[in-house]
Amino acid sequence: MSRVIQTLPLTPKAFAPFGEVLDFSGDPDMMINQGLCGRYHDKANLDFDDKGRAGVSLFLAKPRKLPYQLDMMERHPLGSQTFIPMTEHPFLVIVADDNNGVPNTPSAFLTDGAQAISFHRNAWHGVLTPLASPGRFAVIDRIGTGNNLQEHWFDEPWTILTS
Repeated sequence: MSRVIQTLPLTPKAFAPFGEVLDFSGDPDMMINQGLCGRYHDKANLDFDDKGRAGVSLFLAKPRKLPYQLDMMERHPLGSQTFIPMTEHPFLVIVADDNNGVPNTPSAFLTDGAQAISFHRNAWHGVLTPLASPGRFAVIDRIGTGNNLQEHWFDEPWTILTS
């Protein structure tokens, strides 16, 4: 028997302890390109140690289904990580506070299909979890030396359900 978590809609306020939600809410910060393009400026706090640099990679992840079994979470102690979907499909975002070096009780969010997310450095999170095919994402994260991945495997998995 596993523990159960209900998904919540992804909002900037609920996600703030773990990172930023990147979306098109509100008016653009400025208009560019002869007034034909609204720029939503500097939406994520990219944070890398002094031995790394920002890199952009493309990920192609297999879609998952709900209910979803969460048996592992990870974090990146040397840099933040940003997931930008390259489709308009919602995806699952799982996060947890730190509890003495391991994840506390996770929270699960569903994006609305027009949101990206940026995890703070060292924030516990689930793996990239698209819910539809194709699972295409641009990912901005730290490129450099050192171990930037810590995993925690749960003794008892969590089951993520839609609310």
